[in-house]
Formats: sequence, structure tokens, C-alpha cells
Amino acid sequence: MTIEDIALTFVPQLGTRGVAHLLDVYPDAQSVFEAPVSDLVERAELKPEVAANIAARKGFDKARREMEHCRRNGIRAIASTDREYPPQLRSIPDFPHVLYVSGEAEALLSEHVLSIVGTRRMTPYGERVCNEIVEAVAAAFPDTVIVSGLAFGTDAAAHRAALAFGLRTAGVVANALPDVVPAHNSALARDMVSRGGAVLSEVSSQTRQNGMLYIPRNRIVAGLGMGLVVVESPVGGGSFSTARAADGYSRTVMAVPGRTTDAMSAGTNALIRSRMAQLVTSGGDVMHELGWTAPDGVTRVRIEERDLSGEESLLLGLFPLSGEPVPMERLAAGAGMDIGRAGAVLMELELSGAVRCLPGNRYEKLI
Repeated sequence: MTIEDIALTFVPQLGTRGVAHLLDVYPDAQSVFEAPVSDLVERAELKPEVAANIAARKGFDKARREMEHCRRNGIRAIASTDREYPPQLRSIPDFPHVLYVSGEAEALLSEHVLSIVGTRRMTPYGERVCNEIVEAVAAAFPDTVIVSGLAFGTDAAAHRAALAFGLRTAGVVANALPDVVPAHNSALARDMVSRGGAVLSEVSSQTRQNGMLYIPRNRIVAGLGMGLVVVESPVGGGSFSTARAADGYSRTVMAVPGRTTDAMSAGTNALIRSRMAQLVTSGGDVMHELGWTAPDGVTRVRIEERDLSGEESLLLGLFPLSGEPVPMERLAAGAGMDIGRAGAVLMELELSGAVRCLPGNRYEKLI
């Protein structure tokens, strides 16, 4: 990273795609600023006024201020020509030349990076499926990094699921670091960074915060992942722009189906119906679509093969075919057990992989 890298992003009238174009013509930012105006116009096909701005080294004053801001706040700036820059992001046509990072940027060099997005009004169904997908992927590929946008709802749930199952996770924000918007998720962001993940942005400290920054942010979420899972979304939600970007970048786009009457599944159902997204209902489906084949010896989620006791079979028989979670009190009453005995039997079933305990002392059948 050099001052020229940051300065290039501040050149008037150049823009993100203009920077990307120049870095296809020249090997690095320093070479761009060393090029004569005639070469910038003829070889790089820039407008004369833009070439003149580069020759006049406009943007360097802002670059110096930005470097000082990064130094004061412990922010790391990474250029697309640096080895730490995520190669999958560098492959998209409108990659951000400079990423500002808090935390471990190297996490995004993992061979398994999965983006997960969805509505801010996440339902219990969406949260359950999100957790199940992340859990299964974590069991097969513990080096996986989960990427999302650190927003309310699905984004936060994806980050929390990654942390719960021992994965690193990266959040892409649409504001200048070190702040996190929404501020409510600042504690989550700190937890992500402390556990080997990162928070990143292309937004400089000299950019005024506005609502137009979210769509560009979504392209980074799409570009960082080898694939994108849309868990829940209404039709036309922000997740749609991320899905369209991922599809345009030739990423594998996946969506979780839902009931036709659920507004928060209308968007994912539409993505599947339009064939933009592949239907997935589990972590196994996601890994299959991505072509991720776990090597021998990697721990996988499995059901312990053993004979069930009469009490275990009795409790399992009380779960509905719909797969909906059941409160422990209802299971105990249905089986004629006291709460203590039902809890002990459910613990045995959980240890063998037959059921899962959910928040609120509810249980879900897995077999």
C-alpha cells in the first residue's frame, strides 16, 4: 500500500470503474501517476481533463489525511495490488481498489468464503435455517469465512452463527471505519474482530454518510464470497441487489424457499422461480452447489448409530411431521414424564444427534 493507491481513489471524475480500468492498463498506482498525460489519454483512453487531474496529482492531500485517519484509528488500508487483497474480489469488474479494514484481512484469503444475506425482518424460520447451514458448513470446512453486511436481521444472525460454530466472519459496512452503522451492532463487530474476523469498507473518512452507499456495499458482499445464500427476502429487498451482483459476477447464487404465504420468503421464492438462484435447504445443499467436497477425516454432523430406549422413542414420536420445534414442557406432558426426567432423556437424544436444543428450551427433531 502506498499513498498513490489511496490518492488514486480521490482523483476527481475517475470513479471506481475508472480506477479498475487504469489498473488493467498499468501495473500499479505509482505507474499511473508516473505516466504522461499523452499516454493516459491515448493508451488508457482517459478524458483529457481526467488525465490532467492525475498529472496534477490531485487527490494527494486527501490521501494524506486519510492515511493519518487510519493511523489514529488502527485501520489498515489494503490495495488491490497487495497480496493481502482477496483474490475473488479482485476478479470483479468494479472492485474497490482500496479496502479499509479493522481486524484480520487475511481471513478473506481462505479457500472457503460464503456470503449470507437476507431481510432485516428475519423470522424464526429464517434464523433456524441460517444456523443450520452455518453449522453444517462449519463442521465440514472449519476454515470457512462467513461474509455479510453487519445490518439488522439476517446479516447479524449470520455473523452470530459463524461465531457460535467457531468460524471467522467478516462484515462489510457502508460507512467509514472505525464506526459501525447501525451502532447497535458495534459490540458484535468487536467480537468478530477479536475472534479473528474483520470489518471492512471501501468508504473513506472524507465521504459523507448517505443512503446511496448501500448498493455499492452489496456488490462487495457478493464479490467476496465463492457463493451467496439469500435466506429470506421480500420481493425487491436489498438482498436482490446483492443476488443480481453475485449472478453478474458468475457466483453461485442460492436461496432458501419458504411458504407462498410468507412475505419474507416471497423474494427468495421469486429468485428460485426465475432460476437466478438454486434452491437450498441445508448446509449440505450449499456445499453441493459450491462443489465443496470435504476431505477424509474432517468432522461432520452425524447421527450416532445406536438403538433408542423406549423413553427416547416415545419422546421422538411426539415431534410433529412439520419439523416445528416443540417446548420441553409439552414433550414432558405428552410422554407423561416430569421435567427433570424429560430433560435427561432429551440430553441423551441431543448428544446422539437426534434432536437439537433451541432458544426458549424448545427442541427440534433432526432425524
